[in-house]
Amino acid sequence: MPVRTPSSWITSAALAGALTLTATSAVAAPSRDNSNNNTTHKITQAVSEQKLTEHLTAFQSIAEANDGNRASGTSGYRASVDYVVERLQAAGYTPEVQEFTFPYFQEVSPATVSADGTQLAAEDVAVMTYSGTGTVTAPVQAVDTTGERVGSTSGCEAEDFAGFQAGNVALLQRGSCAFAVKAANAEAAGASAVLIFNTGLPNSEDAVAGTLGSPEATTLPTVGLSYQAGVDLLDAQEVTVSTDTVSATRTTYNVLAETGTGDPENTVMVGAHLDSVLEGAGISDNGTGSAGILAIAEAIAKTKTENNVRFAWWGAEELGLLGAEHYVTDLRENDPEAFEDIALYLNFDMIGSPNYGRFVYDGNASTFDPGDTNVPEGSGAIEAAFHEYFASVGLASGDTEFSGRSDYGPFIEAGVPSGGLFTGAEGVKTEEQAELFGGQAGVAYDSCYHSVCDDITNVNLQGMEEMSDAAAAVVLRYAMSTHDVNGEGEPYQQKGKGAVGHPKGNDRGHGPHSEHGHGHGHGHDKAAA
Repeated sequence: MPVRTPSSWITSAALAGALTLTATSAVAAPSRDNSNNNTTHKITQAVSEQKLTEHLTAFQSIAEANDGNRASGTSGYRASVDYVVERLQAAGYTPEVQEFTFPYFQEVSPATVSADGTQLAAEDVAVMTYSGTGTVTAPVQAVDTTGERVGSTSGCEAEDFAGFQAGNVALLQRGSCAFAVKAANAEAAGASAVLIFNTGLPNSEDAVAGTLGSPEATTLPTVGLSYQAGVDLLDAQEVTVSTDTVSATRTTYNVLAETGTGDPENTVMVGAHLDSVLEGAGISDNGTGSAGILAIAEAIAKTKTENNVRFAWWGAEELGLLGAEHYVTDLRENDPEAFEDIALYLNFDMIGSPNYGRFVYDGNASTFDPGDTNVPEGSGAIEAAFHEYFASVGLASGDTEFSGRSDYGPFIEAGVPSGGLFTGAEGVKTEEQAELFGGQAGVAYDSCYHSVCDDITNVNLQGMEEMSDAAAAVVLRYAMSTHDVNGEGEPYQQKGKGAVGHPKGNDRGHGPHSEHGHGHGHGHDKAAA
């Protein structure tokens, strides 16, 4: 693998001491499979429903043993890393773990605000991301605001706090500077807590649900209020502000492993994010993608490839693609030649949604206007490869917006041809899509998206196997030749029997149809079928 700074990478030899194996010891590591899965038929057979279920079950068990989630910065995520590393080692890989820090925030329980003994309604109160934690009872003091319906400069300057009584709760209005600036100025003036109410302008009446940007912004309890709640507090005497949060800089990890054969100067990257949100186990999002590429890595481990294949399980995707962004930035800065060796990137984020569609990233911009999104040359060929596979097995497929809103984002921004698959999130399936893919029209692709119910019951295994087979087929294709993407090597020639049989009840191919949005902290993309 490329040369990297030793401070951010843990070699597999050091893994036992660097990572604590938890919740995975009950999952026995498999014996090594010596199969040479060098045809589409062989590799799709190896990426079986049984194998996929085995990995999903492990992720579910990990979440159950770790407060119900696998979010970056938690023990559940660390155990997920351990599991992936164990399975890769058992398959013969030498995985590496890249550690990086990120701003972690958790609201343990909802914030509350009481004025003169009367608690504000829950809908009028929203904790600021990266708020400090604690309970404060003190006089409330307005700072440079009369409650007029304007975008206020309240609290934007240290001078606004002239005459502020240290120990009071600062009441500020949203306006022309960052929330973090207002909170920092209030803390410097001796405030015990910060309340920031909305402007009252059109569409700005509700509670302010903002972010302070980082855990370093303030240690004070900092809460957003609706416009009316803020105005009402102008006449209040005493308030009690209570927040129950965890706001800190934490360490998390990317896991990478690559094949022992193939041209390292023409590397095919394959990735999926490993983390869940704090609300649940994240089995659909994105245990499915993580399990899918793990099964593919196991299946291809003993295959002699023409190109190097590097698999990646990303951390902190749910917080803004942080793992993939860190990897791309680190490699470009510390080993730019190795970054230039990346021929293409394939992304698999949600590939088993319960009411799924078979969506392919729209790399040729035939369905969605990419706007100002960078669409590297070669991405259209990757899209075509997926659609060709689906057509070869009699399955309909459609397009999903290529907007950079999953882990492929940092790669396309850096000019790497990319593509991948997606089965839908909170968007609603149309009648046309239900005809093409099955499932229920008028129902979300994943009704448990980013929720506590995103557990192992929230996966359509048939859909996941269809998508994992497509992923395996295209990974193998590019492991053998990237000619259609970057002109390297000979045009791809499929060896042996290529199809896995025609699934029942659907003999339609690719058509131009569409799905609405996936809104991770990164967000997923709109899709069209």
